[in-house]
Amino acid sequence: MVRSSLITLILLLNPLVTSFRPHIPPPNPPTKLRSSASATAFSVDDAFHNFVTMIERVQQDIIASIEERETAKFSDDPWSTNLSQGRTRVIEGGSIIEKGAVSVSVVERSTLSPARAETISARGIEVKEGAEYCAAALSLVLHTRSPLIPTFRSDIRVFCLKEAAWVGGGADLTPYYLFDEDVKEFHGKYKDLCERHGQNYEEYKKVCDDYFYIPARKEHRGVGGIFFDDLPLTPVSFSFVEQLAELWMPSWLDTICDKRMNDEYTEAQRDWQLIRRGRYLEFNLLYDRGVRFGLATENPRVEGILVSAPPLIKWTYNHKVETGSEEERLQKILESPLAWA
Repeated sequence: MVRSSLITLILLLNPLVTSFRPHIPPPNPPTKLRSSASATAFSVDDAFHNFVTMIERVQQDIIASIEERETAKFSDDPWSTNLSQGRTRVIEGGSIIEKGAVSVSVVERSTLSPARAETISARGIEVKEGAEYCAAALSLVLHTRSPLIPTFRSDIRVFCLKEAAWVGGGADLTPYYLFDEDVKEFHGKYKDLCERHGQNYEEYKKVCDDYFYIPARKEHRGVGGIFFDDLPLTPVSFSFVEQLAELWMPSWLDTICDKRMNDEYTEAQRDWQLIRRGRYLEFNLLYDRGVRFGLATENPRVEGILVSAPPLIKWTYNHKVETGSEEERLQKILESPLAWA
């Protein structure tokens, strides 16, 4: 399965963007997908603009939730290129989040080049060159200061043609020290969400484990979560991805962060965190399709592409973990993922 990450979704499609002005909407109740008389028939144009409205609202809600707890504030960077437009919100130097980004990107009314049409068709979505499309995504990566709190990554995205649309998304954890109860609770929340919406948690967990894998190291980047692509957009799937995004902070900030943010840690634990962050960056630069494609484009928006990079990392030559240590326990689980829920 080809990953339609935030960068891939926006950069892979060679768009010609029309006017889009990001804005911060006032707090709203959950978005209602305007549909026609049938439960599955609806206007793709309406669905796309409902999605954009929803991700703008969720972006603002997430930032508000984090800033209630944080010592630092998010910067605000509305941006535009010849490819897309959006809003990147970045926090640095916080007491919980050492560096994080919550980003919205939107492409409207562009047309597919022959190469891009072929790429999308290879995923089982029949489309011809010159087809009009639009796309949008909300993505976040939050790198924590404490090695006792895992890095959190998540996104939701939509890709629309004239007659149909598809959504994707996910959420996953990259811990440095394992607290099994935290990981089980995290996975349990997403399993419950999938079951409420008739989605296959086990399949989405496997896709997540398979994608976030570092072949050269023969290990996974973290303990996973869920990840999915190419889910046909209907009122039901719209509700699923909206509730997925609304679960991000309850599954991480309100539970794991609130529980662990005041726990003390040692310099040795911080050192291990920086080593593991090196693996995070290895994955991003060597294997993440969106990052690799984005950096290979002409005049890439490097700041936006690499905003997911950790603020500090460390490579130690031929590093070995101590037998019987918590570091070794994490290493073994990253080599052979567990069923957490």
